[in-house]
Amino acid sequence: MPTPHPVAEPASTALTEIELALTRITYLAGRSRQHERLMAESGLSLDRAAVAMLRHIAESEPLRPGVLAARLSVEASHVTRQLRQLERTGYVTRVPDPDDRRAQRVRLTEAGLGAVDRMRRVRRQGMELALAAWSPEELRQLAVLFHRLVDDFVTHTESDLRVRPS
Repeated sequence: MPTPHPVAEPASTALTEIELALTRITYLAGRSRQHERLMAESGLSLDRAAVAMLRHIAESEPLRPGVLAARLSVEASHVTRQLRQLERTGYVTRVPDPDDRRAQRVRLTEAGLGAVDRMRRVRRQGMELALAAWSPEELRQLAVLFHRLVDDFVTHTESDLRVRPS
């Protein structure tokens, strides 16, 4: 009698499972309780929008407010209001745009850098606790696959924007 071969899982089933997992991760990461824990453990008092802006600025500063609005998919007026608040609290400052003297870019101050570093430390500690039972090889594989997933999403999304009629 022949040995049965495992039946390959249909791609649609795997894609559904991936989508469900991503939805669950997004939900878990975005819960207000998670944000409150992050603020308490990092010793900060920022709303979610401020955290998102600080993280984006830290990843690619200095950048124009309009670029930040596009990356966050929010209205420019929302970014302007939030940046004013972050300036008042000393986390960001505006600097001249070297490419256009009429424009300004936003960069983190020392206090802003410190805030981002504290948030990163708290997030990393949470990741370390959640993934403590994973082997170094599993962690490397996950990192590679996550980077590939993000790159493919970016490529797909940007190609969709180029194809769509205006």
